[in-house]
Amino acid sequence: MDRKGSIVLYVSLAALLLLVIFGAVIPNALESVTASMQVFISTAFGWYYLIIVTLITIVCLYFLISPVGRLKLGKPDDKPEFSRPTWFAMLFSAGMGIGLVFWGTAEPISHYAVSSPTGAVGTDQAIKDAMRYTYFHWGIHAWAIYGIVALVLAYFSFRHGEKSLISATLRPIFGDKVDNTLGKVIDIFAVLATVVGVATTLGFGAVQINGGLSYLFGLPLNFLAQFFIIAVVTVLFMISASTGLKRGIKILSNANMTLAILLFLIMFIVGPTLFILNLFTHTIGTYLQNLAAMSFRMAPLDEDLRGWIDGWTIFYWAWWIAWSPFVGIFIARVSKGRTIREFVLGVLFVPSIVGFLWFSTFGGSAMMLEHDGITQISALAVEESLFGVFSQFPLGYFASIVAMILISTFFITSADSGTYVLGMMTTNGSHSPGNRIKLTWGVMLSLTSLVLLYSGGLQALQNTMIVAALPFSVIMGLMTISLVKSLHKEAKELGIGKIRKTKT
Repeated sequence: MDRKGSIVLYVSLAALLLLVIFGAVIPNALESVTASMQVFISTAFGWYYLIIVTLITIVCLYFLISPVGRLKLGKPDDKPEFSRPTWFAMLFSAGMGIGLVFWGTAEPISHYAVSSPTGAVGTDQAIKDAMRYTYFHWGIHAWAIYGIVALVLAYFSFRHGEKSLISATLRPIFGDKVDNTLGKVIDIFAVLATVVGVATTLGFGAVQINGGLSYLFGLPLNFLAQFFIIAVVTVLFMISASTGLKRGIKILSNANMTLAILLFLIMFIVGPTLFILNLFTHTIGTYLQNLAAMSFRMAPLDEDLRGWIDGWTIFYWAWWIAWSPFVGIFIARVSKGRTIREFVLGVLFVPSIVGFLWFSTFGGSAMMLEHDGITQISALAVEESLFGVFSQFPLGYFASIVAMILISTFFITSADSGTYVLGMMTTNGSHSPGNRIKLTWGVMLSLTSLVLLYSGGLQALQNTMIVAALPFSVIMGLMTISLVKSLHKEAKELGIGKIRKTKT
């Protein structure tokens, strides 16, 4: 490891160790501090999150129609390393995995029965609004955040030979300063955002596994149970991490997709199938129709609706931004040889459509049960809602077991991918970080997740993530400018997009 990699590694580890010690010794203080910072950021910078995420989405969509879309993420003769199905499975597992299972029923039922994005709770319209905003949070905007970071990294790494570091992508703006102190600071912020983002997701996974075990077998729903779950899964994902990208992560990603498809088919077939199809079709239309309005919605004159936006939309944009260095580096690593246009189509639209079908099936079933008065899913703890839905349908027990296995494999894949990416980021962009580095980051991810759960549960996870995302959002904006600048220069050099004059 060179000097730059060492500095990024040791400073990042030192900062995270301070967080872990602080949270373990005075957990209430950590929860209080992060909560205060989260409220300030959501209130003062909510408008900023909405604007930057929407602008990034517009840039990604522009590449679909731009002539530069035919440029390869690599040299002209480079071929994709992975087949399309494996590529989709890997980016999907890394990008949304646990979150889809955790929020698949919990978010739509909350928007319908607990706190509506439009203020109308428990109505027919609330069902449609719930799905429209769930699509908004998990759709094109979310994947554009991942996509822009991955696209920038893949373009500079595979086409221009830069190291796979966030700082290296800013060379068109800052020049050789990215090789010095400025570059180290940028990479440290990226590492910290990544750890908090991945640790938050691991915390969600542990809580939902605990919720499933509690609902099915009466296991206590508490921190001690979550501690043992994280400890067991840590051992499993470290075994997987030691096998490398082409074995452990590839095999687990394909297993995830198989289990997810099985779980989806069970719910789709035994659930209210016709209602699911009708709901999906209708709300896709309203989502597209209202996309611009939702993208900039701040409700400046309504405190209740503004609170809802802070708690949901701003939270999600921060979550995706915090996860973007990790997911971006990983997606970039597995996307070599694809054109920019193919990349944008694959990363923005395929996972979004799959996610919409997922939420229509699981969220639609949950809302239908409550709407028809069969059972009150909204009364269950967030982490138990999925299992509460399964209990009302045939094959419910079997589906619950499959769901817990799926959460576990998503958990392992996310942590495995996270250790690989963090290893890359702290070894100056090495594509083959050593097992010792990956082991170090695996332990740190688990410790961070545990201390955040210990200090304040799910709310502490959410607060810390919103805080960590703010500085990286600035870096992400600069990365987008750097990409556009470099692509414009290359297009000019290659004569791409010029109208050739012909003799008449």
